[in-house]
Amino acid sequence: MSVFDGLVGQDTVTEQLRSAVRAAGEQITGGTGGGMTHAWLFTGPPGSGRAEAARAFAAALQCPDGGCGHCELCHQVFSGTHADVLYVRPSGLSFGVERTRELVLQAASRPTSGRFRVVLFEDAERATEAASNALLKAVEEPGPRTVWLLCTPTAEDLLVTIRSRCRQVTLRTPTTRAIAEALVQRDGVAPDIAAEAARASAGQIARARQLATDPETRERRTEVLSIPARLDSLGACVSAAARLYELAEAEAKTTTSTLDEREKADLKAAFGEGGTGKGVAKAVRGAAGALKDLEERQKRRATRIKRDTYDVALLDLGTFYRDVLAVQMGATVELATASQEADLRRVARASTPEATLRRIDASWSAANASPPTCTLRSRWRR
Repeated sequence: MSVFDGLVGQDTVTEQLRSAVRAAGEQITGGTGGGMTHAWLFTGPPGSGRAEAARAFAAALQCPDGGCGHCELCHQVFSGTHADVLYVRPSGLSFGVERTRELVLQAASRPTSGRFRVVLFEDAERATEAASNALLKAVEEPGPRTVWLLCTPTAEDLLVTIRSRCRQVTLRTPTTRAIAEALVQRDGVAPDIAAEAARASAGQIARARQLATDPETRERRTEVLSIPARLDSLGACVSAAARLYELAEAEAKTTTSTLDEREKADLKAAFGEGGTGKGVAKAVRGAAGALKDLEERQKRRATRIKRDTYDVALLDLGTFYRDVLAVQMGATVELATASQEADLRRVARASTPEATLRRIDASWSAANASPPTCTLRSRWRR
């Protein structure tokens, strides 16, 4: 067993990280540790497992056995409780300079119990320009046992001065077969459901697992994929865009409602609400500012989740039209939306490859912009 066992279809990356862990061990014992460096950049397409690879690497660096996967230190890293591993995942659309400066100060301290002080920064591309400059300073002058693990879709998402100081780890999109096998072996999913989820995920492991294990997620995807066959008028396009908005709102509410309430309850408890004794009333009044800050963070998180939901829906639409194009061109390729084959062929017969290409462009461009707009609606029709 190893912490790297969870990386699906990433044999080259696994060997690269294992080699670095061995070098880190040499460094700890006074050797040169030539294969180890203080800053790493994990890149790869959405769903390829960038953060998972970084977390496995963090665990292996702390583990005296190089990432055994079953010791207490490995468990602490994966559960997020290791004192010397700092986890950063921006909950909003951006990560500001003040929070980055706080992070840099935390990272500068020596390890308290572990072998390294590790900062795992997911979605590092969300750092603002000022935050990126603050991060650059830390990456340029790290502490003697500090290791930065930055995760972004592509290296170009970061300042060139930051990425030039990092060793890059490039993950690739895992194959459908590899994802299906992982779902069967690790999640106990039935082979037929695993195969369908793997095809539908477009190489995104987390998305495949969600589709395989959550019936509601499968239903939402089916509803999204049924949209193209109904787009026969401007009114239908407007209705489709409105429905995407409703789905995003429902997804955000489902995801955040329970979490929001738990976070508020924990904050109030930390300030003494419900307690008795001298000073409790004053402490509760002092919680008002902290509660307001929490609510602002929760709003930003909800906005991000809604936009992420839009992205997933629009990417599903783009994938549908890509499959339509494959049908129109007579290509013998695996269809990610094969479950909608009747609609695929109906749309393929009713349009041209040129129109399909415009729809693919509209869907995938919108996924990188804002929620569905009038422009998107009009382009869907063309």
